[in-house]
Amino acid sequence: MKKLFGTDGIRGRANSYPITPELALLVGKATAKVLGGASGHKRVVLGKDTRISGYMLENAITSGLLSMGMDVLAVGPMPTPAVAHLTKSMGAVCGIMITASHNPACDNGIKIFAEDGFKLPDSVELEIEKEILGGKLAEDGVPGEAIGKAYRIEDARGRYIEFAKGSIRNLSLRGLKLVLDCANGAAYSIAPPIFRELGAEVIETAVKPNGLNINDGCGALHPENMGELVRKYGADAGIALDGDADRVIFCDAAGNEVNGDRIIGMLALSFQREKKLASDTVVVTSMSNLGLSRAMKQMGIRVEVTDVGDRYVIERMRAGGFNVGGEQSGHIIFMDYATTGDGIISALHVLKLMKESGKPLAELAGFMTVFPQELCSFAVARKTPLDELSLLPAEIAACRAALGESGRTIVRYSGTENKIRILVEAEAEADVKHWIDRLSAAARRELN
Repeated sequence: MKKLFGTDGIRGRANSYPITPELALLVGKATAKVLGGASGHKRVVLGKDTRISGYMLENAITSGLLSMGMDVLAVGPMPTPAVAHLTKSMGAVCGIMITASHNPACDNGIKIFAEDGFKLPDSVELEIEKEILGGKLAEDGVPGEAIGKAYRIEDARGRYIEFAKGSIRNLSLRGLKLVLDCANGAAYSIAPPIFRELGAEVIETAVKPNGLNINDGCGALHPENMGELVRKYGADAGIALDGDADRVIFCDAAGNEVNGDRIIGMLALSFQREKKLASDTVVVTSMSNLGLSRAMKQMGIRVEVTDVGDRYVIERMRAGGFNVGGEQSGHIIFMDYATTGDGIISALHVLKLMKESGKPLAELAGFMTVFPQELCSFAVARKTPLDELSLLPAEIAACRAALGESGRTIVRYSGTENKIRILVEAEAEADVKHWIDRLSAAARRELN
């Protein structure tokens, strides 16, 4: 069982274990030892988001890598999917991204990509952990003359901009007015020029990071801000990225939210019409709305369901050869273009569909009828395994028995935070409210 790596890398409170400069240095050394070896100079792409703690971790990881003879290609603030892309395109042995994604600025994390741009498998993460926790890394290192070099890659931003635009073949977006919320995160200087260079009129917001305001009342976690600006300026759509730009949430011209389920569905239907949807299948997680599955099946599209986490979606997509999948939260994976969720590329494909169909976003997103659903999330004092509890499992069983096939509930701990997440979905709003209240009360009583 992994002790450091969660579902999305190593994550925690910045400057507290495990997100300390001391451990970050060991991460650099261990990654070099496991993925690159200590002989010869091999390249590692290193990016970060806009958190103030990123400077501290960047320097520590760089030191660890250099001490093992690796060359570091530092790309600065950069979307997570851009780091994955650059790892592949620059022939690096791996890519490392310093980010806590949608978490607040007080957190940070470390994600590692293999040379093919995909996240590391569990077996490799365990191997890196073994090196970090083994206590002998401090003794490892190359002779002084073999220490690696660090380079600041000045054109990394431009490389990704051209790659992203190329995913829709530089289709003109002229005539579209967009609100773009960059969450004061990694895409603040990259996303606006992409949409502007393609001809869209862009009203940008949350593009002034100060190291502490990433995801703070903005971005994909707060789409209501984007919606207000769309209505104020009469925009055609709003686009909200999260802190590392691997997820996206839209809103239509009326300011109504268009989440990941609707994005996946509308683009799957578009791919199906163009005969580009591999095996007529999409891959989603158990958090996706039952309305999406019903709509897809009615259109002859098969839906495969995985555990929560984009890594599980990607694993299933790779195993099955599927090319469209994602999460309700806005992680959308187009395997034809990217190896991880990419908020910017997802947004470009939605805009491409709007331009080519001539239809507004609200019409395109109206293909499904949403089941009433509520997600409750709150901090817990401890993550006691659910099967070791008594009251909460009994309430879960009662809920599932009452809802039958007309609804469902999912109760799980967050893979990246000390939180529990409770989802209830049913055909009747009253049932959702009743059971979310009962389950939440039980969880608070037993876990806090």
